[in-house]
Amino acid sequence: MPGPSDTWLITGVAGFIGSHLLETLLRAGRHVVGLDNFSTGKKENLSDVEARVGAERWARFRLIEGDLRSPNACEAAVRGVDVVLHQAALSSVPRSLVHPVQVLEANTIGSVNLFSSAAQAGVSRVVYASSSSVYGDVSTALRREPVLGEPMSPYAVSKRAMEQLAAVTHRNTCIALTGLRYFNVFGPRQNPDGPYAAVIPRWIRALLDAECPVIYGNGTQSRDFTHVDNIVRANLLAAARPAGSCGVFNVGTGHGTSLNALFETLRTHVAALPGRAKASEVRALAAPPRAGDVASALADLDLARQELGYEPVVNLDEGLRQTVSHFAGVRGTRNFLEARR
Repeated sequence: MPGPSDTWLITGVAGFIGSHLLETLLRAGRHVVGLDNFSTGKKENLSDVEARVGAERWARFRLIEGDLRSPNACEAAVRGVDVVLHQAALSSVPRSLVHPVQVLEANTIGSVNLFSSAAQAGVSRVVYASSSSVYGDVSTALRREPVLGEPMSPYAVSKRAMEQLAAVTHRNTCIALTGLRYFNVFGPRQNPDGPYAAVIPRWIRALLDAECPVIYGNGTQSRDFTHVDNIVRANLLAAARPAGSCGVFNVGTGHGTSLNALFETLRTHVAALPGRAKASEVRALAAPPRAGDVASALADLDLARQELGYEPVVNLDEGLRQTVSHFAGVRGTRNFLEARR
């Protein structure tokens, strides 16, 4: 990781992944600038980080409220910055099918504005969040970086375009740009609410309330569920790559888990919590497959191991335990506060 005197920019700093990167960098003594328009990020995430790191570390953080689609906001954000961790995006395959223009504008125009501004400002390294969705309809479950199929959603198109824009920027400026293809990230602070919530927080919330979650399809489709600590680790390793480098790497665990198996594990963990035994009786509801979803996806980590030195630091079971405990604590705090009103 670059030295302690460096200043880092995190876009989407109030989001799920961005807030975890912020906490890690502040704990390491770094100075951090954050950019967020709060379209999906939450100020509660920043408050949580502030409470966890303390006032002295928090004083090293500066927030800019702005939108990547504004060149002026990008120019202000990269000024005096050494490393950029670009996490801001409108995510979710289903969201992109309903709002394709918004997703494409945010993820492509926003990214090219940021890349251009970073290059002009002399930023040494940019690490950006891509997605396993770029693999599209590849026929095999194992995803290897060079093998791409046809995109299955506007979100996938936006992330593939981001990778291409990064490659073009690198060829014309020699700025170091490293893309990380995230595989089904989960963990504390992930949003469990709304129509585009990811499966793990959504299912945990349902199980905590002894409600039946929905499995789209027959549940045999598998995913490489990846705890957010692994994502943080990969970003720090990518930020330490030599100047002038460029590339794209998978970030996952290298292990696939079916949706049916995921549900069983989550139900067991929730039912083991005090007062949540009823969760063991909850059954999942079946629904037709969703448009744009792939059958199965598993990260091949060979390239990330060779080029980044990446290895997962949190396995699925431990990550799910931590995440269930987090959401149970949040739910308990909310119930306590509501009872006192």
